[in-house]
Amino acid sequence: MKSNAFGLDIGTAGIKLVWLDNEKNGFVYNTSLLGVAPRQGMQSESPFDQQEMAQLINKFVIDAKIGTNNVNVSLPENQVFTKVIDMPALSDKEVSDAIYWEAEQYIPAPLDTVTLDWSVLRRPKTSGLDARMQVLLVAAPIALVKRYQSILELAGLTVMSVEPEILSTIRGIWGKGQSPTCLLINIGSMNTSFAIVQNGVIIFNYIIALGGVAFTRAITADFGFTFPQAEEYKRTYGLSDKNFGGKIARAIEPILTSIATEIKKAIAFYATKYKGESAISQIVLTGGSALLPGIELYFADQIGIETVIGNPWSMLSIANVPKEVLARGPEYTVSVGLALKEYEQ
Repeated sequence: MKSNAFGLDIGTAGIKLVWLDNEKNGFVYNTSLLGVAPRQGMQSESPFDQQEMAQLINKFVIDAKIGTNNVNVSLPENQVFTKVIDMPALSDKEVSDAIYWEAEQYIPAPLDTVTLDWSVLRRPKTSGLDARMQVLLVAAPIALVKRYQSILELAGLTVMSVEPEILSTIRGIWGKGQSPTCLLINIGSMNTSFAIVQNGVIIFNYIIALGGVAFTRAITADFGFTFPQAEEYKRTYGLSDKNFGGKIARAIEPILTSIATEIKKAIAFYATKYKGESAISQIVLTGGSALLPGIELYFADQIGIETVIGNPWSMLSIANVPKEVLARGPEYTVSVGLALKEYEQ
């Protein structure tokens, strides 16, 4: 049995599993699965619900024919604190000694209730008293991490790593490769996360509570559809003016306008803080709602920056991916990034 870990992304609405191999010519697709998540998801404290969730995950692993029990899993971005902070230029040992005091300023929870992790992203090119470095600070509630570990152990899995979704998303688009300065937007079912990525490294990120479900609810409100009907119309017509008279686009446009406003804020922040560095040259959309017809054209028109759909299978040139999986690529971004973590070292 191969021991390389597979990636497991447990979202609000769906569960995605991806298992890859790394051969001499690059990454190779082994298998994947996209399933429906139960309503309580991973959040329930009920032992009955947790057992049910574990059984479902175990079933998905068997159905996908994944040949390893080792798993890399992501934590939901709205329950994990992930922030890029500025610190004086310090050695790794000095950062390790100082990070607790820095964390107290930024983390809105008692530090004895979270597990802390950090990594140096960028060090200053020049030395001096004013030299600043950038550090990625991650804090996850201890209770949340234990719940995930407990449920996955009940599913017969061994947790190899746990990380925030945004880090998996970045790896799922660029792997270990370099990138131009981009704004990465992951539109999930309940939330949308924003990350400015420079040379494959995150330098700024935040999240808003708007996502694909808000699009669907707007359609149900305007047309009186059931939720499944609205979901189908959303995926079929999206923002296309050529179909359905553009009515679906008009229903969801207020939500898209809110996201566009946040994009402009992020771009303005970057331009102010990183004067003299390369401008944001591209917006990359991923997540389930990146599949809405015409969404990339909408943001390109509103923002004035090239906008593309981030499909991890094609962007990383992963071989042997079935057509039906390739077509839904943006939905697999987090799970692909988790599967790639195996080969990060």
